[in-house]
Amino acid sequence: MRIISGTMRGTKLFTLEGENTRPTLDRVKEALFSKINYDLQDAVVLDLFAGSGALSLESLSRGAKQAVLCDSSREAIKIIKQNIEKTRTNDKTLLLTCDYKKALDELKNRKMKFDIVFLDPPYLTDFAEVAAKMIIENEMLNEDGLIVLETDNEKKVIDNLDTNILEIKDIKKYGRVFLLFLNRKG
Repeated sequence: MRIISGTMRGTKLFTLEGENTRPTLDRVKEALFSKINYDLQDAVVLDLFAGSGALSLESLSRGAKQAVLCDSSREAIKIIKQNIEKTRTNDKTLLLTCDYKKALDELKNRKMKFDIVFLDPPYLTDFAEVAAKMIIENEMLNEDGLIVLETDNEKKVIDNLDTNILEIKDIKKYGRVFLLFLNRKG
């Protein structure tokens, strides 16, 4: 896994071993970042299920000013720390070791708001839908902010999204992976 573009282009990142983490494929990551590239300049990014931290670090490489990374896995946190060190982004990152609900509570208490939120939790959970709702209800997404949700079952996710507060801006399919681009409704 590597950083595709920007100031850290070509930097190889450490990855997690095993099947507990599913890294975003390079072709999906490339398509995602070509779609949001113009939104990244000076953006504050949240990567709630960070895994290796690749999405946040790619964002920083492309001009984001700050990234908050969260994961509940100790193994993932160890890899993220190595990748932050390797990319020399300590001054632009905040790393939280806890589950996503605790992370969102802490970030709400810090009154943090985000321009882009990446939600790529384990596929067989409802974590993404719950997290998206919490982010909107707690007013943590900036006015023109974007939530990017990765899933292998867009129908399940769409059925479980709170469409009273969230609107689907776009859906892209890459193989068996779907990216849903969500905004705050209204």
